[in-house]
Amino acid sequence: MVKSAISPLQAGIKAACPRCGKGRLYKSVLKPADKCGACELDYSFIDSGDGPAVFVILILGFLILGLALIVETDFHPSLWMHALLWIPTVIIACLWALRFTKALMIALQYQSGAQQNVVIEKD
Repeated sequence: MVKSAISPLQAGIKAACPRCGKGRLYKSVLKPADKCGACELDYSFIDSGDGPAVFVILILGFLILGLALIVETDFHPSLWMHALLWIPTVIIACLWALRFTKALMIALQYQSGAQQNVVIEKD
């Protein structure tokens, strides 16, 4: 287990380095940087897998579907109005939530010292 100066939740919310909490974790919207600009932590260990996407799909899917049903029952908008309202909402909400969820998973991975197990098969 690796001791960190910042909690995984704080690192996730700030999308910051899981060790120092000062450097940026991403070099673009969802692409991790090569290393921390503040403490030089090598980010080659990063492998959040599909976990963040699963959480975002399940949680946002539940919330946005509920909101869409409420809008439908209260206002009865046309189909094109639903598309105009919910497609941008889903895209923006997913990108926003995925950024922080992925950062949280990376911080938890760093703090627990989790690594991939590589199995080498011999012929």
